[in-house]
Amino acid sequence: MNEKFNKYFNTGDFAKLCNVKKQTLFHYDDIGIFSPEIKDDNGYRYYSYQQFDVFNVITILKETNMSLKEIKAYLDNRSPSTLVELLKNKVLDIDIEIENLKRIRKLMETKISITENACIIDHSKISLEYFDEEHLVLSNSIENVSHKDYFKIVSEHMNYCTLNNLNAGHSIGAMISKDNILKGVAENYSFLYTKLYSNNDIPFTFTKPKGLYCIAYHEGDYNSIDKTYNKILQFLKNSNIVIGKYSYEEFLLDEVTGKGYDNYLTQILIEVEIPI
Repeated sequence: MNEKFNKYFNTGDFAKLCNVKKQTLFHYDDIGIFSPEIKDDNGYRYYSYQQFDVFNVITILKETNMSLKEIKAYLDNRSPSTLVELLKNKVLDIDIEIENLKRIRKLMETKISITENACIIDHSKISLEYFDEEHLVLSNSIENVSHKDYFKIVSEHMNYCTLNNLNAGHSIGAMISKDNILKGVAENYSFLYTKLYSNNDIPFTFTKPKGLYCIAYHEGDYNSIDKTYNKILQFLKNSNIVIGKYSYEEFLLDEVTGKGYDNYLTQILIEVEIPI
């Protein structure tokens, strides 16, 4: 290397410093985004260490989904003020993305916990447990509605939950009134619901009360869930326990964890009271 270039880096060395291929530097030079500080008479390219920061900023902008065309447009009209404005806007975008990733992570952690617990619990067991209150967002009533209205109600509920990022990793639940439990569960749902995070500031429409619940699990096709409810009712009768206002159903295992309805697992929680 010529002595006057001993404090510069050739294309290969600078590419290694930037952790990119030489072809990337060639391409950036060709389209006018990033050029070497020196080109000698033989066409050799030399980069200075000062250019590393410039290349790093270009790389960061690419990682924020800015296209090379957009980056070039900025560079063609660059100034301190336009850089500050650009980066401030990108910081806002990144903050939104961070919150979105946090939400996705929380959803995944919840799904992991639900699935792991579903795989170790005794599915045949019926028991009594105390639960704290939970805030729910309910759909409109789905009792005795036409198919058209049912579709409209479900769509509105799901759209509302999507717009407000309410998916916390739990399945959409279903509530069944005491009267309908006693008449037969199939096709007799009262509401659909979505659980809210404890720190969610979205207005909730229903509070699932704290208290004693009968908890049971239904394995397999939902069409046979009345058999599980009959077992629950017999258990409560034998234990001299009275049914409360609602039952709450949620899938613990569904099509995501296994193919076909035979692999579904539904958790059933029924409000109960022990007569004094």
